Amino acid sequence: MLVLLFWVAHVLRFYGRDWFPFEREIPPFPEFRWVLFVLMPFAPIILELQGYYVHPLQKTFRKSLWQVVRAGGILLLLLAACSFFFKLAIPSRAVLLLFATLALPGLLFRERLTVFWLRKRGKTERLRENVLLAGSISDIAALRLSLTADELIDMEIVAEHDLENQPVSTLIESLHRSSVSRVIFAGGHSHLNKLQDAIAACETEGVEAWLLADFIKTHIARPDFDVFGRRPMIVFRTTPALSWALLIKGFIDFVGALILLIATSPLFLIAAIGIRFTSPGPVFFRQQRAGRHGRPFMMFKFRSMHSDAEMRRAELESFNEMTGPVFKVTKDPRVTPFGRWLRKTSIDELPQLINVLRGDMSLVGPRPLPIYEVEKFENTAQRRRLSVKPGLTCLWQVSGRNEVSSFHDWVRLDLDYIDNWSLWLDFKILLKTIPTVLLGFGAK
Repeated sequence: MLVLLFWVAHVLRFYGRDWFPFEREIPPFPEFRWVLFVLMPFAPIILELQGYYVHPLQKTFRKSLWQVVRAGGILLLLLAACSFFFKLAIPSRAVLLLFATLALPGLLFRERLTVFWLRKRGKTERLRENVLLAGSISDIAALRLSLTADELIDMEIVAEHDLENQPVSTLIESLHRSSVSRVIFAGGHSHLNKLQDAIAACETEGVEAWLLADFIKTHIARPDFDVFGRRPMIVFRTTPALSWALLIKGFIDFVGALILLIATSPLFLIAAIGIRFTSPGPVFFRQQRAGRHGRPFMMFKFRSMHSDAEMRRAELESFNEMTGPVFKVTKDPRVTPFGRWLRKTSIDELPQLINVLRGDMSLVGPRPLPIYEVEKFENTAQRRRLSVKPGLTCLWQVSGRNEVSSFHDWVRLDLDYIDNWSLWLDFKILLKTIPTVLLGFGAK
């Protein structure tokens, strides 16, 4: 559909000089062929990463619109990157603009057609799936009450099985009598051996067995299924599971850090010379920081303080402006004049690009804290910020750095990032980091 809409956009621009205020002619469609080689494989993948194809019946129009807009923005950035790095010409930006104008309603209309088709199919009895509910009487009743109309649209509940009081043979008879294709077990409060026997019966019959996993109540962790060796596991994760999105994030980290290292190499030279000529001591500051799950790693920065800064820290404890275990002083007397400029421009953070290349850090993630500050965490919930790789920039960084004076608020921003992580969120934080760095918001 997207390829067809791209062709229509070209036709409108090619023959549309009488309809639109276009002056120059554009090349024929074959000149735009390279765009299709990007569009065809990557557009569905990007839409999938944004959740466009997931649960169309349960989505609101606003959510669908936002998913399509985000996918479109990423796709346009990908096309721009291909054009820049591979020297591929885009003969007409108007074609891309017309394509975006057509693709947005096109994708929304396609989803509405899918919803219409699913609901129409749900009214046809022969196309509906025969489902059996199994569990205790109370569990089955609770499950029935929780099922929504959209969840029931393509299934017919044809039988129930009391897992506690009826034998497995009764379940097998129900499977045969009602041509059941799926059994949903609400068996959290049932005996495990009975549940195991019932699932084994479904296995023998070739019928899908779905086990409701909400008998373990969690507030943050999201249940998922995985395999450890040959053992099936229900996994409760508070961080994003390994996915294409995380693999893309890792690729962006490596490529982005490499490009930034090359682009900022003159700043490395300026910083090194400035540090050498303004204060005695090494150019780089090295410190053990807590990485993912608290694993220590050596973090690099340009030295912005006098060499004896760590020894003088104790005498400044009374001036700490940050609540909690973190130490922050606005006008820290240990910072050199040149170091103050390095901090104001964030140039002192550039060596951490080496940490990103080494895999210790990411471009976006909670800022890494020294080991001795992590050991002073007041509650275990604060350690959840260690469940992902630390980053060069984060929500706290773009919220004004030192303007956030409460460690509780800092942790809250980090946990908001972890709980709502997406590639789009990373992209927004990176965009907000640019004016923060250039204008020095919150840097002191």
